[in-house]
Amino acid sequence: MILSANNQLTLQEFLNLPPGEGDITYELVDGQAIPKVSHTFFHSKLTRVLLYLIDQWCEGRGEIYPALAVVLTRRSKDWVPTPDLLYISNENLPADWDEDEACPVPPDLVIEIISPGQTFGQMAAKAKDYLDAKVLRVWVVDSKARSITVFYPDAAPQTYMGNELLTDSLFAGLEFSVEQVFEKAKIP
Repeated sequence: MILSANNQLTLQEFLNLPPGEGDITYELVDGQAIPKVSHTFFHSKLTRVLLYLIDQWCEGRGEIYPALAVVLTRRSKDWVPTPDLLYISNENLPADWDEDEACPVPPDLVIEIISPGQTFGQMAAKAKDYLDAKVLRVWVVDSKARSITVFYPDAAPQTYMGNELLTDSLFAGLEFSVEQVFEKAKIP
């Protein structure tokens, strides 16, 4: 790993790092390359189902990507998180953008699924960082609570559970219940 003189990676140094060993993905946080928590079976199943549901909805509107790094700013420092899923509209990133690099603009939606060893509080803090970086919505999926909490830049978070429909005027026409997600993922 290449480190600068002050032991902090610059954005360019981070982006130039070779890929991690095996399935390790790194995020740039406070100048450090931090390994992302490995996915579990339930985590992967939830990712697949949400990707499927949103992909069907976003045809012609934008794109949804799993594990795509995004270049943002966090507390006045470069930040490169790799959310579990991100959706970006064609208005924010033209449909003809075709670069093999991290997403260069804040996405419309970031979805983070809580992994073992992570807490809802940690994910809520990360959601605030995303919103401060101009991400429009953040969903935190909790497989233990069987819930999706939606974080907004201008309103209190809202938690959806059971058969309550998750809808949002920002994503007109996208609606499903949290229970549908968990049933389709076959999570007990």
